[in-house]
Amino acid sequence: QVQLVESGGGLVQSGGSLTLACEGAGFALDPFAIAWFRQDTGKQREREGVSFISSSGAATHYTNSVLGRFTISRANADNSVLLSMTNLKPEDTGIYYCAASESAHTYSLDAFRDGFWGQGTQVTVSS
Repeated sequence: QVQLVESGGGLVQSGGSLTLACEGAGFALDPFAIAWFRQDTGKQREREGVSFISSSGAATHYTNSVLGRFTISRANADNSVLLSMTNLKPEDTGIYYCAASESAHTYSLDAFRDGFWGQGTQVTVSS
């Protein structure tokens, strides 16, 4: 069965750090661009694109609110993509999803609608 599996979420205080992992289960992530999205279910907003990395790892993009605090990287030996999050803020709280697409070039939700999605991992930042 082909699926993406997220891990690494949890509860941290404001200013803390977490590293999320997105692992390909049943398929290799190498050919795919990967993006991280988050959704604040409490406010019932649509999933927001957070970060993107191309299949080669040469291109990365971040939404402005996480620029300088989050780093996306590929860990090909582990068939994973990591999202390192530092200086976390309460507004970073949400369910974080990773998605894979062979054709996407940015973290647009539309670009990943037809891709593979994981089930999400909860990140909660307390003030």
